[in-house]
Amino acid sequence: MPKAKRFKLMETGEVRTRFAPSPTGLFHIGGARTALFNYLFAKQKQGSFVLRIEDTDVERSKPEFEKDIIASLKWLGIEWTEGPDINNGCGPYRQSERVKTYEKYLKRLLAENKAYYCFCSPEELEAKRQDQMARGQAPKYDGKCSSLSAAQIKKNIEADKKFVIRLKIQEKKIIFQDVIRGKIEFDTKLIGDFVIAKDIRTPLFYLAGAIDDYEMKISHVIRGEEHISNTPKQILIQEALGFLKPVYGHIPLILAPDRSKLSKRHGAVAVMEYKKAGYLPEALVNFLAFLGWNPGGEREIFSLSSLVKEFSLENVQKAGAIFNQKRLDFINGFYIRQKSIEKLTEFCLPYLIEAKFIEPVNNKTKVAKNYKIIETGEKISSSFLGKIIGLYQTRIKKLSEITDFVDFFFKKELNYPKGLLKWQNMDWPEIVSILSELEKMLSAIKKQNWNLTNLQNILLLGAEKLPNRGYLLWPLRVALTGKESSAGPFEVAEILGKEKVLQRIKEAKEKND
Repeated sequence: MPKAKRFKLMETGEVRTRFAPSPTGLFHIGGARTALFNYLFAKQKQGSFVLRIEDTDVERSKPEFEKDIIASLKWLGIEWTEGPDINNGCGPYRQSERVKTYEKYLKRLLAENKAYYCFCSPEELEAKRQDQMARGQAPKYDGKCSSLSAAQIKKNIEADKKFVIRLKIQEKKIIFQDVIRGKIEFDTKLIGDFVIAKDIRTPLFYLAGAIDDYEMKISHVIRGEEHISNTPKQILIQEALGFLKPVYGHIPLILAPDRSKLSKRHGAVAVMEYKKAGYLPEALVNFLAFLGWNPGGEREIFSLSSLVKEFSLENVQKAGAIFNQKRLDFINGFYIRQKSIEKLTEFCLPYLIEAKFIEPVNNKTKVAKNYKIIETGEKISSSFLGKIIGLYQTRIKKLSEITDFVDFFFKKELNYPKGLLKWQNMDWPEIVSILSELEKMLSAIKKQNWNLTNLQNILLLGAEKLPNRGYLLWPLRVALTGKESSAGPFEVAEILGKEKVLQRIKEAKEKND
């Protein structure tokens, strides 16, 4: 791209950010946070957000990992303006498809004597490194191959001698203003002539990234603080090629609660694992935004559109961001409570099906209207399932928890843990007596009158005759659910229906406590 266009870009102030993941593994939470910050900044400035796939690591890069990155970003709602599937004139957006571009710039650097071929073997380089360290020096390349003649280079290449390409570095200070961290300074004498390519068609990260940022007109590079040490090398490449520098902003690392490196047990798992576990995308986005950024004030809940309005790089902190699983669960629970019962039922259905509680009947649409309980063969509707799920909307923190809460609705027979039917100091004959009394009370209710209001009125009236309500309501709830904790007995009884309620009370009486 001609320099004139690049200068025009900077003069007009057009904001263009990029997210450049390597498809060498599943897409994790750290990458999602970086993508989100780039997206928010670009959208707020009415700019462009570019998705670039850095797949030059041929051995480790896999198509399935690229698919996972794209699927994860789409699920989160982080949409790119340009990318592998949207070429707005700066593509291609996969580095593996940009080899000729890198080769052009490498040849230019070699021709201008700003880079050179290095034929030193790995063994030779390691020996030099060990010697420098033994003498208390910072290990760096000593420039041995920088003065090779054209004839020597040609001879080595014709002899098929392995080489890399190094950038020539002059000793000086590299200073740049990080939009998050302020002034950052590096001394190039600690860097030395570093490798920028394995061969004329295989650039390393530093070179490919610098070229792509220039060619794709990237104005702001927002990335993790682990890349701070890469920045001076990319600035040196930009200077050698006459590129303008983008604005840099390095966001803090995500740390475990004990401030150690985030591991899988703390939450460093693939984004799609969060989806599988039952987290909502809007909850995860809300949570990620607060990992290193804070708008100030007490507000915690932000939609994606609200984040676009409020986000600023200036409010991104320097210190490590602590991953708090409880906070994620709280936010997810909030978004679950905001869903309509119809939508929440749609989200929970896959978990009930996977648990083999139900299966769809005559499913010709995305969400079936009729289902069958697998254990009993009973036919039920999606609206009936909605009633069940609605009982636990305020209790679940993630969608996958629904199966543990509602399993008793889909079982033919329940198991009662020893002593669970007992309330306070009741003995077994008293429990049986209470259950028998419940049978009489509930049997008297006509089927057409079996509703929440009548159940509450009749059962509470009976409970008032006992020392406290628990003597009646605890055995009833346990008999219906087989659980120590559950939704209230009135609500559960209404959904189960008269026949199933009486059957479960009878079975509970027959259990030998």
